[in-house]
Amino acid sequence: MLELSRVSASYGSVPALSEVSISVGEREAVGLLGANGAGKSTTLRTISGLLRATSGAITFAGRKLTLLPPYKITELGIAHVPEGRQVFPELTVQENLEIGAYVPAAKAERKRSLELVLEIFPVLAARRKQLAGTMSGGEQQMLAVGRGLMLKPRLLMLDEPSLGLAPVVTDMTFQKIQEIHAMGTAILLVEQNVSRALQLVQRAYVLESGRVILHGSSAELANNKQVQAAYLGI
Repeated sequence: MLELSRVSASYGSVPALSEVSISVGEREAVGLLGANGAGKSTTLRTISGLLRATSGAITFAGRKLTLLPPYKITELGIAHVPEGRQVFPELTVQENLEIGAYVPAAKAERKRSLELVLEIFPVLAARRKQLAGTMSGGEQQMLAVGRGLMLKPRLLMLDEPSLGLAPVVTDMTFQKIQEIHAMGTAILLVEQNVSRALQLVQRAYVLESGRVILHGSSAELANNKQVQAAYLGI
């Protein structure tokens, strides 16, 4: 469904990605792993059109993305939940969610999507009139994921969903992501908690200095001595 072929990108004169090739199949969950600065978030930004690829090709469901503006990429069914949650603090929970359904196809289904999101995240249903800025970090993370789901995406890209969360909240967040994937939504997950990520995804890519250095199934990477030493503390 999603294909990146030899994609390179840079921030001005500073290279960020170098010939990155990854794929995500329909209804698949795939991880992007690596240390800070490895190029994981940059990969998501390049897919969603926030950063332009300098070379290579990106396709989604047979459509070329490299020259499309971000709103057109979103309309194709790619939702990007960025690192740091980035909710609108002075809007209510419900208003934040409704903003997620801004493309025409999602807007037509907004009521039904809202009911589904509130069913997945009961805490949001209980706090739908509460200002987002008054919620805890874990609740804001659920709101950010819920806002992405309001788009009715075929692919949900999640950037560090466990960042800054307490262990019990991290457990709940990963459980919800697993539920979303079980409903048929493809997932592209950027996550520094490598052990948890490998429990959720089927395959993963390991990035280092903007390059893919390893790729394999979750089981293969979990048993890889290089991954164990660098990311799993083994």
